[in-house]
Amino acid sequence: MSAAEFSSELMIRENHLDTFGHVNNATYFQIFEQARWDIITERGYGLREVQKHRQGPVILGAEIKFLRELKLREKITIRTRCEPFEGKTAKIQQTMEKADGTVACEVLFTFAFFDLAERKIISPSREWLRATGLEG
Repeated sequence: MSAAEFSSELMIRENHLDTFGHVNNATYFQIFEQARWDIITERGYGLREVQKHRQGPVILGAEIKFLRELKLREKITIRTRCEPFEGKTAKIQQTMEKADGTVACEVLFTFAFFDLAERKIISPSREWLRATGLEG
């Protein structure tokens, strides 16, 4: 089963820019991360739940492609989709699209569900699967 696709909108602001006047490569990761936190928080598994249960997501790898430049005050859409778990890992695909639909950046994250007390990767909980759109 493939998860639902989530989208959020953002305007590129001054603090996103580097000395070249476009979005810095590390800032793309911050924007993608904020979109992921927004999704899981809205779906009931934000930072409070991570701290309460001492279980949450951990990124294991990322493959990113910078395809088009993003500039100051551009409005973008971030699209996020989580693929089903294969064992204890899964993939999250995210894109940043310009207003005309052109993909400016795409990334594929490999992640797992992590037990903070045991310090190891575990099978995802039902609450986590719901928060990522993989279940119910």
